[in-house]
Amino acid sequence: MKQIYLDYSATTPVKREVVDTMLPYFTEIYGNASSIHGFGQEAKSVLEQSRKSIAETINATPDTFYFTGGGSEADNWALKGVMRANRKKGNHLITSKIEHHGILHTCTALEKEGFEVTYLDVDAEGMVSLEALEAAITDQTVLISIMFINNEIGTMQPVKAIGEIAHKHGVLFHTDAVQAYGNVKIDVNEMNIDLMSVSGHKIYGPKGIGGLYIKKGIRIQNIIEGGAQERNRRAGTENIPGIVGFAKAAVMADENLEAHREKLIYLRDKLANGIMDVIPYAKYNGHPTERHPGNVNICFEFIEGEALLLSLNAKGIAGSSGSACTSGSLDPSHVLLAIGLPHEIAHGSLRLSIGDFTTEEDVEYTIESLKEIVQKLRLMSPLYDKVLKEGK
Repeated sequence: MKQIYLDYSATTPVKREVVDTMLPYFTEIYGNASSIHGFGQEAKSVLEQSRKSIAETINATPDTFYFTGGGSEADNWALKGVMRANRKKGNHLITSKIEHHGILHTCTALEKEGFEVTYLDVDAEGMVSLEALEAAITDQTVLISIMFINNEIGTMQPVKAIGEIAHKHGVLFHTDAVQAYGNVKIDVNEMNIDLMSVSGHKIYGPKGIGGLYIKKGIRIQNIIEGGAQERNRRAGTENIPGIVGFAKAAVMADENLEAHREKLIYLRDKLANGIMDVIPYAKYNGHPTERHPGNVNICFEFIEGEALLLSLNAKGIAGSSGSACTSGSLDPSHVLLAIGLPHEIAHGSLRLSIGDFTTEEDVEYTIESLKEIVQKLRLMSPLYDKVLKEGK
């Protein structure tokens, strides 16, 4: 049986070149980067070189990039750190209803601390209204946090314009770029980004390592205390193998960005168009063009997403119903509800995400398999039977 992985938005395999780069830092160069002896200083040197390599991919200076345990930690730090450090300026934060739970749950925690949060609506394609965003800004607004690319439906927000609006009003701008980094070119200066979260395991690097870009001069509190690591910002002995792997993956992604994007867009469109051509009563979600190069999110009427995923898995195809962080939930996606889909349609969602190891044969096999699976599942649906009898 074929084994086809189409869940790259959840995580990516670690590339062999990345693994090879990491290996010496487990057994040969294993010092603690905080130690002053030779072993420690060797680790310290590669730590700072890795920081420099990653910073260069976003046109930042090394002293503005901080390593974290992943994207969710970076999101928590950005929001909690900025809001707590700037209480005297204001207590208001603006975000959107389709953010990753790393943002939404952090906002809920901040509301319990007395901060006020505005959750912006999005349109049917998942886009934030720039007019509504600007109208939501008050004299108490400290921070705007809008994700770069949505992890479920793939919609890409007008990040540069959002940053311009924020700065026009003296407000800071954070973006969760976990899905964007390595898939689109990012220049934090040109795009008016003040803080940005990224993650290693979305770009063919290791899990458990990420980072937060913090523009110079921004007031931000620490959320992890206990040591002087990361220039007194984030305590904890540095994960040198993970950092080295993250940097290697980042450099490879940056060097191969255009070819990577071209391949993904071609296969994405082939997959999406192929599915929509052969399966009726299906809705392609997200913006048609301003979207992640490898994201396909489709809702199929009259069936449940869980049954769809299990049937795909039986054919060796790995997909998801949305965010990997909520894949165990039976509730419909908050993102799909936010773009206006009713519960019964949102329940039949499927996210297929393409990556560097996806082939045309994988795409063709998936289209044929989905056609067969959806037809079989719908034959068990009384709602679909009713539609057929009514000739709709």
